[in-house]
Amino acid sequence: MTYENLEAIITNKNGQISLHKRFRALFTLKNLADVKSIDILAKAFKDDSALLKHELAFVLGQIKNPYAIPILNTVLADKTEDPMVRHEAAEALGAIGEPSSLNILEEYLHDEHDVVRQTCELAITKIKYENNKEIPENQKNQTSLYTSIDPAPANTKIQSVSELRDILLNTNLPLFERYRAMFTLRNLGTTDAVMILSQGLNDSSSALFRHEIAYVLGQMQNPTSVPFLIETLKNVNELSMVRHEAAEALGSIATPECLPALKEFKNDHERVVKESCEVALDMYEHENSLELQYADGLGNTVIS
Repeated sequence: MTYENLEAIITNKNGQISLHKRFRALFTLKNLADVKSIDILAKAFKDDSALLKHELAFVLGQIKNPYAIPILNTVLADKTEDPMVRHEAAEALGAIGEPSSLNILEEYLHDEHDVVRQTCELAITKIKYENNKEIPENQKNQTSLYTSIDPAPANTKIQSVSELRDILLNTNLPLFERYRAMFTLRNLGTTDAVMILSQGLNDSSSALFRHEIAYVLGQMQNPTSVPFLIETLKNVNELSMVRHEAAEALGSIATPECLPALKEFKNDHERVVKESCEVALDMYEHENSLELQYADGLGNTVIS
């Protein structure tokens, strides 16, 4: 009954389930992380919410089960799909890390959308890195305070904040190297690291890079980044893909300063930003409650 109920919630079977409740069911299925969960997640790609589908792809990558590869291939190959969703499918293929995914990723290295093309480039580099026998295993399988499977490994050889800053903000370097600096700074977790990462929100060279910066700042949950994330959310000239990630980061950080900004844009003209604010407000409520986990572990919204 739990699986049946979760499927009914995430696919919005009765047409009345709020998006934030569907997100909670989504992360419950992520925690279950079995083939049955993947099958349920795959069914939800029929939805018309790019935000939900983007998160579905993300979760399939984080589960890291090759069983999910066919559905991710289908999403990536669908030129009618939102580029944000296709990007996440490519990133998920990189997270799973199977060499068999290289062919389809290489097929979209010249995609018309920068975010898809750049993500495929990152995913290819990551898969080749992880399957390079000359690289020590401890550099491939790193542990940190964060449980996410990242699109690039932290650079364990460089711990100098100033050097990491120079790499992070150098637009002439490959994105993979800049991402490595990004996740190294995240793992350091200092206020200086947060300030440097926040500078990346102004990088005009790549929306993909800016969106990942916002995601990382949300992971860190350091209040120092809040003014920078609010500025990004309020910038209506910024791509919705970046603004959405800033909104969810604010929901995760959940200081009092975050609430007015999220409420201000919960009716934004961009659907993905509007929906992200809805989800972020639920995250804000969770972070300021006594709930132990965000995922609805029992799937206790009963669907008839």
